[in-house]
Amino acid sequence: MENRQALKLIEKIQKELFKENFEVAEIVENLKKLREITLELNNPVVTKALRLAYEHIENNNGFFIGIPDDEPVDSKDAFIEANISEENNVDSFNYFLSLLTDLSKKNNLLDLKEYNKAFLAY
Repeated sequence: MENRQALKLIEKIQKELFKENFEVAEIVENLKKLREITLELNNPVVTKALRLAYEHIENNNGFFIGIPDDEPVDSKDAFIEANISEENNVDSFNYFLSLLTDLSKKNNLLDLKEYNKAFLAY
């Protein structure tokens, strides 16, 4: 992502995570701001990922989606099982945020699509 304001927001959220500060209201607010900024990118995958992420965090008071697997899984059900966490998965949320910093990488967009599928399945 080339927008400085967006990168600063991502960095701000990640710094709070590093301090082990997962403040739901603040994260949701920052993700909403980030989504507004990214609307101008005309990238529906990113826009949808941000909306689904803040809705998921807001509704569940945490991030319960695991990091997508590197290898494709044959069964849709197996994918969903593998990527749902029992507890707040801060590492996965941090990874999700890091994907947004470089949207020129094809694998980052593919992982964002996997997150979107997991959000919808949750």
